Amino acid sequence: MTGSVHIRISLPAQTLELIAADGMLIRRYPVSTSKNGAGELRGSECTPTGRHLIRARIGAGMPPATVFKGRRPTGETWTPATDDPGRDWILSRILWLSGTERGINRLGLVDTMRRYIYIHGCPDSAPMGVAESHGCIRMRNADVIDLFDLVPVYTPVNIVEFAVEDNNWSELQAAARPVREAVFVREQQVPEDMEWDGYDAPSRHVIARNAHGLPIGTGRLLPDGHIGRMAVLPDWRHHDVGSAMFERLLQLAQSCRMPHLELHAQSHAAGFYARYGFVAVGPEFMEAGIPHIRMTRTL
Repeated sequence: MTGSVHIRISLPAQTLELIAADGMLIRRYPVSTSKNGAGELRGSECTPTGRHLIRARIGAGMPPATVFKGRRPTGETWTPATDDPGRDWILSRILWLSGTERGINRLGLVDTMRRYIYIHGCPDSAPMGVAESHGCIRMRNADVIDLFDLVPVYTPVNIVEFAVEDNNWSELQAAARPVREAVFVREQQVPEDMEWDGYDAPSRHVIARNAHGLPIGTGRLLPDGHIGRMAVLPDWRHHDVGSAMFERLLQLAQSCRMPHLELHAQSHAAGFYARYGFVAVGPEFMEAGIPHIRMTRTL
């Protein structure tokens, strides 16, 4: 595949998403991560979180269900007849991950690569969408082969402890309102009559929830293609939550065949939206006492 892509693995949702540089979804697969949950310590058999990259691609051209041990093919091919439920099968392809965050998932006792954390295939009988692995990210054989062929070495991989959903206002307002009140009304001192502007009901909304199901971020897409009300709680900023929600909104806009998107970015955040192809239009202006810039993008 040409062009830049990145992978996001959600532990709560048990999904792996392959996303293009412009924010559009290329693939979404079910996965199975560690039954012990999230963790970086060697010997924990937990799935590490944070920012990683694909350090090595192993198994190109091998038949589906090829069995690997020590990253080498054993000469076996898994079949239902040869299945051993007690064996931690590594099948078809291996994408070996390396952490990029020193002291978090790189070097010392928390080094993802030295823990041999892979994205790999597993028996077709193994359940997906359920956390049952010993730390690696398991995929169906057909899915891991498909993914393998789409990603080069050094593809970024972010493993996160939140999930994003989208729905209408009637379904998500109970989760979205507290986040917007905390960020806009209390933190940024936006007047309540400006915050609750009457455009929520016809809009499509996204919510990010942590591993306990609590809302940590939100955003909306108006029927005219205007994206707004992007808010993330302070403790979750710089953890990819905003990117994940914004990408979901872009994907919703694409599915609705919206040709033109617009947003009013707080000026300090203009660089974030520029990464997704949004271009500043016109001079800076004040909205709710906060400097903004109008930005647009054509899908």
